[in-house]
Amino acid sequence: MKLNELIGCPYDVLITGIKTSSINIKKGDLFICIDNKTMDRHLFIDDAINKGAAAIIVKKDIKNKSVPIIKVDNPNQVFINIINKFYNYPTDKLTMIGITGTDGKTTVATIIYKLLNNCAYIGTNGINYNDYKEKTSNTTPSLDKTMPLFYDMVKNNIKTVSMEVSSEALYYDRVNGIKFNCSILTNITKEHLNTHKTLENYINCKCKLFDNTIGPCILNKDDEHFLEVSKHCKKIYTYGKDKDNDLYFKDIKLLEDKTLFKIVYQNQEYNIESPLIAMFNVYNLCAALLALVSLGYNMDDLIDNLYKIKVSGRLENIDLGQNFKVFVDYAHTPNGISKLLEFMNNLKHNKLIVVFSEPGERDRSKRPSKGYNVITNCDYAIVTSQDPRGEDPMDIANDLVSKVKDYQNYEIILDRSEAIKKAINIACKDDIVLIIGKGSENYQILKDKIIEFCDLDEVRKHLKNLLGK
Repeated sequence: MKLNELIGCPYDVLITGIKTSSINIKKGDLFICIDNKTMDRHLFIDDAINKGAAAIIVKKDIKNKSVPIIKVDNPNQVFINIINKFYNYPTDKLTMIGITGTDGKTTVATIIYKLLNNCAYIGTNGINYNDYKEKTSNTTPSLDKTMPLFYDMVKNNIKTVSMEVSSEALYYDRVNGIKFNCSILTNITKEHLNTHKTLENYINCKCKLFDNTIGPCILNKDDEHFLEVSKHCKKIYTYGKDKDNDLYFKDIKLLEDKTLFKIVYQNQEYNIESPLIAMFNVYNLCAALLALVSLGYNMDDLIDNLYKIKVSGRLENIDLGQNFKVFVDYAHTPNGISKLLEFMNNLKHNKLIVVFSEPGERDRSKRPSKGYNVITNCDYAIVTSQDPRGEDPMDIANDLVSKVKDYQNYEIILDRSEAIKKAINIACKDDIVLIIGKGSENYQILKDKIIEFCDLDEVRKHLKNLLGK
């Protein structure tokens, strides 16, 4: 499109793309200096021009540049208007389902993606639709990344988008401009305070998703912050354990390879055999089912498709024929870890061996209690490293064990591969090895570099070596 077709101005310059980061600029792009709370994008105007930007939209007085400069009062709002117009308002042609919460976003979003035909997934495990697959650096990418994808989805007959919406995405306005047809709350616990500073701020950020939802809001009524979130919803459907919910569950049997339970919806009872294990996945599945039936999908059809569900890196059982179990899970929040350990300890087993750590440059205050929680709820723990970034991994490990100095059931192995190897090598018949924190992520962040690393691959490698011996 021409620039003067996108915004009132005298320039008929051809625009081939919209970008808010100079790093991604290609020849013909329009560079918009949005305010993203972390940096002044005006500092990168020259870089954008050198890379081929055709025009720049700014808030400050910028002169003497070789491309058209357009000054506006609110670049953020202009960006939303322009990018929607440029891509012909693609989200208006899609059913947008947003999932937010401290824990469970990936699982709920993946369940929806697996249960539906012509559905796309955007979240921690990347971007997936049809044959398109891409890893992302953020759980919820920014609009200049997602809008061209939404446009492509429409062209490729995608009908629904199941999208994780993180609190940081809401804080940094990455989903502004998207009207969600349905939104889901999994739960809210104290987390991400390095960004939000207070729990109140964190909750308020989550609520922005429901403020921007034009259809049903699916809320976990058993969550202690339910009432706070409900004030931001126009049309509420609830799920939980009590009969006063729109959908409730009962008669739960938690097995090591599946979960059996019943749900009741509109006075009709359904038997569920879920391939997902643990109590928290009962909640996750109920959230997904309630969202879809509230949008008009048939419950029986959805239940018939439950066998399709598999969520990579979420309580993933890796079985190469060994006589003990190995699970890889993404759990990293205090709430998520507590519930996971509770479930593991209720499974029949000999010893529970846990490999865990904590990311660097995050909230240090929760490390001692996290370490205490893991080490006092397993038979043996191996403290390792997990995306230490600029911190010394040993400092992180020392924080984690600061409340358990007198305990003898742990050791520190900072090399994550060696830690996983040690856990597998010391496991005996009927033990459980649990590796938490990274799930299916395929990288480690070390100081100023990112290296390839995946817990799932490491487990398979070390199991093959063990079994080969």
